Amino acid sequence: MKKLISPVLALTLGLTLGGGAAAQKLEKVTASWLPIMQTMAYYVALEEGLFEKAGIEIESVRFGNPNQIIDSLVSGQADFGPPGAAAGIAMLAESRFPGTFKVFGLQGGGIGVDLINDGLIVKNGSAIKSFKDLKGMTLGTVPGVQWQTVARHLVRLNGLDPDQDVRVTAIAVPMQVPSVAAGSVDATLSLEPVGSIAVASGEATRAMINPVAQHIADPFYSGAAVLTSKFIKERPEVARKVVEVLDEATRMVNSDFDKYRHILPKYTALKPEHVELVAKPYLRPWTELNETDLDSYQAFVDVFHKEGVLNERIDVRTKILMAADFGR
Repeated sequence: MKKLISPVLALTLGLTLGGGAAAQKLEKVTASWLPIMQTMAYYVALEEGLFEKAGIEIESVRFGNPNQIIDSLVSGQADFGPPGAAAGIAMLAESRFPGTFKVFGLQGGGIGVDLINDGLIVKNGSAIKSFKDLKGMTLGTVPGVQWQTVARHLVRLNGLDPDQDVRVTAIAVPMQVPSVAAGSVDATLSLEPVGSIAVASGEATRAMINPVAQHIADPFYSGAAVLTSKFIKERPEVARKVVEVLDEATRMVNSDFDKYRHILPKYTALKPEHVELVAKPYLRPWTELNETDLDSYQAFVDVFHKEGVLNERIDVRTKILMAADFGR
């Protein structure tokens, strides 16, 4: 005889198996990211399941070139670039396609905050101590217009001509330390954790720590978290949740970085045995951005105007996410 299910039990099962599944349907959101220290808050959000808790299913797309991240956002292939997206390239894209982005966080490092963002990496025993020593040499840096422009600007500020005195070339992040160690390039201007990897491996060393902060702005923010305006307009509540998740993850990293060090090898080129040596990034969530942060970001974006990459100066304050953007 077939066992009957009571109406109450049937209702319970329906809520659990049917209605519950519908209620738990996740919003799909695509993120484009770069495997660097500045992306740390995103790694933590993934590891802690913060997106899922907010009702979001993340399609996570990794790139090795910051230009590719911004291109994916401009073309509509991604909804947001988490912390670590190229802060300068985002503004270059804005100059070509006004209204494409809103910035909701900044990442970097600085001398005053004693946190490392970048370094001038050289071979052990190298005579190179600063950019002034690079005449007739090759300087490698992160692929893409952002770091090519920064490198050229630092060379120029140190009395050399980036077109005649120094050869600036692009090198994929994972290949930077091997290239310096092998002598393929004389130095690299590298983002963390490249400097920490170089020192920990014993293959290379830092000739300078935070050279960009020394010459452009302190603190210096080369990374930004960005939402596309299309995403905000079409799904404002989901976009708001993304910001809230990453703000929460940023605060988690800032308050207890040591707790999350161990996840870095999963997302970056850092080896497990080197996690204790890596430098903590300087991460600024949307709700804590202040005038110092915006002044520093402005100084960075102004470099693109000075170097002729931007035809007109951009006011970064007009590109920062506001609560009103969510229709509130």
